[in-house]
Amino acid sequence: MTNEEKLITFVVPCYNSQAYMRKCVDSLLPAEKHCQIIIVDDGSTDETGAIADAYAEAHPDCIEVVHQPNGGHGEGINSGLARARGRYFKVVDSDDWADLNALNQVVDTLLSLEKEGGVDLMICNYVYEQLETGYQKVMRFANALPPGRVLTWADTKGFHITQQLSLHSCIYRTETIRKSGLHLPRKVFYEDNLFVYTPLPYVEKLYYLDADFYRYYVGREGQSMAQVGKRSGDQRLVSTRIFAAHDIDEIRKRDKKLAKYLHHSMSFMLIVAVLFTRIGHGKEGDKLVKEFWDGLIEINPKKAKKMRVFSRAGVLILSMPGPIGRWLCRFFFWFSHKLVPFN
Repeated sequence: MTNEEKLITFVVPCYNSQAYMRKCVDSLLPAEKHCQIIIVDDGSTDETGAIADAYAEAHPDCIEVVHQPNGGHGEGINSGLARARGRYFKVVDSDDWADLNALNQVVDTLLSLEKEGGVDLMICNYVYEQLETGYQKVMRFANALPPGRVLTWADTKGFHITQQLSLHSCIYRTETIRKSGLHLPRKVFYEDNLFVYTPLPYVEKLYYLDADFYRYYVGREGQSMAQVGKRSGDQRLVSTRIFAAHDIDEIRKRDKKLAKYLHHSMSFMLIVAVLFTRIGHGKEGDKLVKEFWDGLIEINPKKAKKMRVFSRAGVLILSMPGPIGRWLCRFFFWFSHKLVPFN
C-alpha cells in the first residue's frame, strides 16, 4: 500500500448525531494507523458538523469530514465511496459502534489476506443491542459460511430465510463496489439493502470472520410499526430496484450458489416490501401491493410471476388481499419483534 492508501475506509454518515457520534468514532480510532474515517455531515442542524471538524483537527492523518446538503443516508455513503482511499470499505452508522477486540481481528485478518491478494467481501457477525431492555442478539453465519478461510460461492451453504448479508455484516473491497457501478438514491430509506445486493455478482472471493464486530442499536425513533408503514414506499422502491438489478437466470449458468443467494435475498426483500405496505396502509395497502406486483411484472413478467406464486410461500400469503391478509401481516411483524427486536 502507498503512503496515501489505507487498509480500510470507514464511512460514518451523520445527521443531527451530536448525542451519540463520539462513541461511534472513538470505537474506530484504535485502527487509526490503518484506516481512513470519513465523517459525512449530511446537512445537520445541531453540533454534528463542529464535532466532526474537531475530530479531523485532532486526527488529520486519519479523519476527513464532508459537509453536504441533506441528501439522506445513501447520499452519505455515495460521498464516502467517492473519497475512499482504503482497499476495503465499511459503513458504520453514527448511532452504532465497533467492538474493540473484533476491530483488531478485522484489521489483522485483512492485512494477512492482502498478502495473498485479498478478498472481495469479508463478512463478520453483528450484535443487536436493544436500547431500552439491554437485550442482545448475535447474528452469526457459521451455518452458511465456513469460517477462517478464503471461500468461493461454491463453498457456501444454505442461508436461513431470515439470514441476510447486511450493511452491518459486510466489509467490501472498495474496487468491487466501484466495479458494480453502485450509486444509491437520495433521501430514500432502506437503501442499505441496495448497497449490499448490487455488488454481489462481482464478488469472487469471500471470507467469514466469526467475530462480533458491529454493534447495532435497536429502539431509536424511526423503528416503530408506524414509521415502517410511512416508509413503505421507499421499501417498495428499493425492492423493485433489487428485483431489476441482476439477471439471476444468466448468473445461474456460471455460478449456481451465487444465484441461489441472490434469489434468497431478493425473495426476502419482496416479502418485506409487501409486509411494510400492508401494515401501514389498511385497505389502501391492497391496492398498493397490487400496483407493486404489476410494476414487477412489467419489468420481467416471467420472473415476477414465478416469485409471486412458486418461489416463496411468504410472498403469496402476505399478499393475500382483504382483512385476513392484513391481520397476518401485523401478526407476522409483531411475532418477529418478539423473536428478535430488529428494525
